[in-house]
Order: sequence, then structure tokens, then C-alpha cells
Amino acid sequence: MSEHLSFQDAEQLIQVVSTWYAAQLMKERRAALPDPERLITLQDALAACAADRKALQDAGPEERDEIVARYAARARELGAQ
Repeated sequence: MSEHLSFQDAEQLIQVVSTWYAAQLMKERRAALPDPERLITLQDALAACAADRKALQDAGPEERDEIVARYAARARELGAQ
């Protein structure tokens, strides 16, 4: 990537994905028969977002670009954007 994206860009993408996981987690919890495995998967994904958000604080430009790319791809995959 020739131009590094900003901290705010990375933070925004993590927030988009986190919001998607949180909404899915709430929906699954409210289901008549919640799927325990899906609940764990969603909780783990939400925790990973929080860890990445924390790691972003000390990330250099290259690591930030990797985080942005990973979350942009995940947001597209989830249809979260």
C-alpha cells in the first residue's frame, strides 16, 4: 500500500465489524433456542475485535495497514458495510 491509512480509518473498520458481531450475538441470545457454539464463536470474534482495537494503539503504519485490510475484508465478507 503506497499511502498509509489513518488510525481513525482502522478504528472505524474495527467498530463496524464489532457492531455486526454484537448485533448477531444479541440476536442469537434472544433466539428461542440459542446455539451455544455460535454464541461462543461470536463472543470470541468480539473479543478479538477488542484485542485488535487495543493493539492498534501501538501499531505502526504497516501494522495499521494490515489491520485495516483484515477488517475491510471481514466487513465485506459479513456484509457489514
